[in-house]
Amino acid sequence: MSNINYYNFVETPFNMKIKISRKNIIESNLVLRYSFFIVFSLVCTGYSYAQSSDSSINIEEIKPQARVTGLKYICVHVLELEKTMKLYREILGFKLADAEVLHGPMLEGMLVMRLKAGDVTISLSLTAPEFWDQVGPIGNTNHNHFMLKVNNIGPIGDKLKEEGYELENDNYTQDKYTFFKGPNGEIIGLSAWD
Repeated sequence: MSNINYYNFVETPFNMKIKISRKNIIESNLVLRYSFFIVFSLVCTGYSYAQSSDSSINIEEIKPQARVTGLKYICVHVLELEKTMKLYREILGFKLADAEVLHGPMLEGMLVMRLKAGDVTISLSLTAPEFWDQVGPIGNTNHNHFMLKVNNIGPIGDKLKEEGYELENDNYTQDKYTFFKGPNGEIIGLSAWD
């Protein structure tokens, strides 16, 4: 019996007969080991260089960028209650999660019904006819809008103001919400509330 150890693979249309000698295997293993050692050395050298050259960076200065993290809800102002409920509940399968009547300037008497389907929430707002004059014209933020969740509203609100957008709530950093009109007339809300 010979000292050469080899593997035979049956020749098929998908592979060919391969013979690997023990010597070739040992040489291949040495090449892999040396390659691993070189790559490891380069990575470690680069890591230590990065640490020494940028040692003045304070970890606390590195903050995540302010951004949108999800959709909080969509608000639709109801003009036809029966058709709206049929669409959202019977056809689309939303379930009523809760409802409340709002009070305050431009909100008085508004019924807000929150409907859920999976992780989507839609708020349907309905104003009694006697309060129509207190809600404001259609197109303001008490009507159709969508609310986006953000991780840090301050920098986003500041950037919007720099770009010339009018924010409904200038106290957005403390209140953690505001609304603005997008370039297409869409009303966008931003909320940092959990």
